[in-house]
Amino acid sequence: MSDSSKPSADDLNKRLVDQYTEIARLAGGLAHEIKNPLSTIKLNMELLAEDLQQEESPRHRRALAKIAVVQRECQRLQDLLDEFLNFAKVRQLRLEPSDLNQQVRELLEFFAPKADESGIELLPYLQSDLPSVMLDREAFRGVLLNLLLNAQQAMPEGGQLVLATEATALSVVLHLIDNGCGMDEETQSHIFEAFYSTKPGGSGLGLPTARKIVEAHGGRIAVQSKLGRGTHFVIELPIPRRLAEYDLELPHDPHDHA
Repeated sequence: MSDSSKPSADDLNKRLVDQYTEIARLAGGLAHEIKNPLSTIKLNMELLAEDLQQEESPRHRRALAKIAVVQRECQRLQDLLDEFLNFAKVRQLRLEPSDLNQQVRELLEFFAPKADESGIELLPYLQSDLPSVMLDREAFRGVLLNLLLNAQQAMPEGGQLVLATEATALSVVLHLIDNGCGMDEETQSHIFEAFYSTKPGGSGLGLPTARKIVEAHGGRIAVQSKLGRGTHFVIELPIPRRLAEYDLELPHDPHDHA
């Protein structure tokens, strides 16, 4: 075969993207098909439980306990399907010039009550005059919320969570550092793999979905962790050239500090 007849790298990449898109479409369709009978099962379990609650015999109480188990597993399956659909869907991001510091502040304000309840001290260190980045704000908010919830679960007795931003020559970087239970090397090597989870009942799709969203922004996400010491996530987002060259950054909050 001559070199001219060989598929180019772009052709191969397009073929892989098309194959992934088709697989994602089929998987999404299958998940939707599963959700329909699952909804029917859930509804009928609720109706059956209502009928049995009027009876007080030991037999009926045992039946109610079994129904509760089915309802719990149905909800677990529903949650798994929802997370899988979020992971599998092909994303068309709506990118807008955004102030990463502002996105962090808004999410911390939302998360603060839960942090207080869990005994977690939130420590933001947001660099002033941070260049703007292109974000799908809703999708990126989901990434940050997932990381905050993971940090909360890693600090069941409370602790500190640092969120710091900084700019490099070509990118804006967000650090999320907790002093929780940490991870061993084996866990670190798998956490971005779909369906890998060390949490009871966890879907193992939160971090893989987060990585997909960050990479769809042209960025990258990495992790460092020490068992018993804590975990450090790093998200790096590119600074668009046109924003850097033409000074189209959004206004920055004068209260940001280095």
